[in-house]
Formats: sequence, structure tokens, C-alpha cells
Amino acid sequence: MLLFRMKFLQLLSRKCGGLEMLFQVHFCQKQVPYMCLATSTCHYSKKKKVNGYEQVDQEKYRNLVCSVTSYKTSAQTPETLFEEDNLLYGPADKHRSRVKTVETKTPKNWVPLINSNKRAPLLDSGSNLPLKISLQKSKIPSVTSILQQTIPPQQAFYLERWKQKMILKLGKDGFEEYTKNLFLQGKLFHATLESIFLSEEMPAKGQGEDTALSGYLSSVQHVLKDISEVKALESAVQHETLQYLGLVDCVAKYRGQLCVIDWKTSEKLKPSLQNTFDNPLQVAAYIGAINHDVNYDFQVSCGLIVVAYKNGSPAHPHFMDPDLCSQYWNKWLLRLEEYMERS
Repeated sequence: MLLFRMKFLQLLSRKCGGLEMLFQVHFCQKQVPYMCLATSTCHYSKKKKVNGYEQVDQEKYRNLVCSVTSYKTSAQTPETLFEEDNLLYGPADKHRSRVKTVETKTPKNWVPLINSNKRAPLLDSGSNLPLKISLQKSKIPSVTSILQQTIPPQQAFYLERWKQKMILKLGKDGFEEYTKNLFLQGKLFHATLESIFLSEEMPAKGQGEDTALSGYLSSVQHVLKDISEVKALESAVQHETLQYLGLVDCVAKYRGQLCVIDWKTSEKLKPSLQNTFDNPLQVAAYIGAINHDVNYDFQVSCGLIVVAYKNGSPAHPHFMDPDLCSQYWNKWLLRLEEYMERS
């Protein structure tokens, strides 16, 4: 019975004014001390959590809050906080875009792609045969060797990984035979294209039917229809100012625009210009060499890379307009400077 009363008083004491109301009703509103009852109930309660705010002097706390909030000028304002931060940490850094701007390097020895000193001949020579200048042995470096010796590390890594993968698949001797066949197929493909442009006749359908040549020829049929006015075939070029040389596959008009045309063979699809790696730099180097070679009485401002496929899939022609050729020309000049510094 006593335990029941204790619990009742405990529950009643949790409600604000509960005990006071109880004793005022029974003792005719006379003040009766009841703190001992509330204390005793809390002593026997195991579930009640002690609230630290109950022990705070509410009157003093209310006065403290009023004095702080009624103070007109704060000791620290936003302006003083910013000044303090500037002294401790420096000026605030505004938000910057995370996109890094790629700095375009400028070649130290910059030479224009177009030769302003070259003038077109007043009279046509009358010869319809394309130029075919033989490549002579020289100490001057070639475009191919310069690009090979300045290949970017990432590109060299992927090339070496492909090589090791093929060696594991074919063996060392098998890989050498594989690369040798690729070279021979490419050489035969270029020779066949040269004969087509000279005779302006397509080879018979049965020719090369059992070799990869038929696949490459079928692949470029739609591109050959857009090529006209061939001016050079397998012809050597040399840049007289920058001192490098190369062998151009073809110079002709593609859809009405004079281009340096580079024929490439591939077993894998290369639908974009980025898939051709350093080939655009090679084309830009040839364009610059033609424009600064006295053996050529014309200038070129466009390029074309044609990727032919062994299985006969339609070739991908990658056209390079004058602006794109200028961009790759600057990249070529940087690679040439790198080569010269290493030499």
C-alpha cells in the first residue's frame, strides 16, 4: 500500500503544480511543505533522469540572457571577424572552376605552314603526269623517325603492351612474321593505288581475290570516287628551312580541295581522327614540307587520312581542314624541337 502511494506521488510530482494542487485542495489552500515528498519519490525512482537545468538558478540565468541580448553593440561584428580571418589565414579565396585550362605551348622556332614567298607559276607546264620524286639517302631526319623517337610515354606504353600481347599469342617468330606481312600488304596496297591513279582504271575483280589486297581495295571504293587531279604520287618532300624530309603517298583533290592524302591499312575500325594517333602530325609535316619545297609549284592547306580495312568494310576518310592542319602543324613543330634537343 505504501509502495502504491509512493508511485502515485511520483507520477503526480512530474506534472507541473500537481502536488501543490493536491495539498491546496485538502488543506484549504494552506502552504504545506512537500519538497521532502518529491525528494523521497525521486530517490526511490530508478527510471527518472536527472535534468541538469533543474539545478540552474532560473532568475540569474534570465537576467544574464537579458543583459546579453539588450547590449546594442556586439564585441565581434561580421566585419571584425573577416578582418581577423584575413590576419590569420589570408584573404578569402573565391570559388574556382575545377576545369583545368590546358596551356597551349608555342614552338620556339615557329615557321608558318603556308609559304608566303612561294608564287604559283604563270603558265601551266602542260604535263598531266603527277610528280614522283625519289627519296634520296640523306643525313636529314625523316618525319617517321622523328615521330618514332618522340612518341609520348602513354602512347609508347599502349604500343608496347599490344606488342607483348601479340608475342604471347603468336610467339616471337610468329610476331615478326605477322609484322612483316602487314608491311608487305601495305606496300602492295600503295603500289596498286598508284597504278590505279596513273591508268585511271580499276583492277579486275578477280585480281588479288585470295589476298588481303582485295579487301583493302573494296574498302576504299567510295573514297576513290571523290578523288581527282592527282599532282603527286609516292614523292619525296623536304622542308628547306626546318631540315626534315618525307615520302608523301598522294597529293590530289578530295571533293574539290587539294589535300595531302595518307593511305593507312588497319584490321580494327578507326572511326575518329583520334584513333589514328600521330598520323595527323605526319600529314601536317608533309603539308609544310611541300609548301617550302622548290620542287613543288603549288601549296596545300588541307589533309586527308584514309583508313582502309582488310575485311572490306567501308574505309573511314578523315578530312583535315586548314584550321585543323594548323593545330597539328604546331604540335609537329613541338615534336621536331624535342627531337632536335635530344640530338
